[in-house]
Amino acid sequence: MMPELDVKIGGRPYQVLCQDGEEAFLLAAARLLDAEAEALIAQTGRLPEGRMLLLAGLMLADKLSEAQKGLTKAQTALRQAEMAEPQRVEVPVIPASLGDAMAELAARAEALAALAEEKTAQ
Repeated sequence: MMPELDVKIGGRPYQVLCQDGEEAFLLAAARLLDAEAEALIAQTGRLPEGRMLLLAGLMLADKLSEAQKGLTKAQTALRQAEMAEPQRVEVPVIPASLGDAMAELAARAEALAALAEEKTAQ
């Protein structure tokens, strides 16, 4: 026996049959259709049932079409990125003389800090 679910679309109740195990999918789809129907009703007021369902379905189809276009575009960009040659990344190398100068500055700073501590201790 197929499960029968109660759903509301645009404020109207419907009983819908589905395959066993498909209940969650059907409820999620009904919520999407209901959201579109409610948006239509908010904009236009009450609509005849058939027109409301048709327009809500067309609005969902438009959103699906846009999502598919975006997916196709992303897949194309991914394929192009995979086929492209890796970019060369250059990492700057710190010259040894700079490292030596930094060590000398650190030693001077430590000496100044020690001298300042001595003077404050007196």
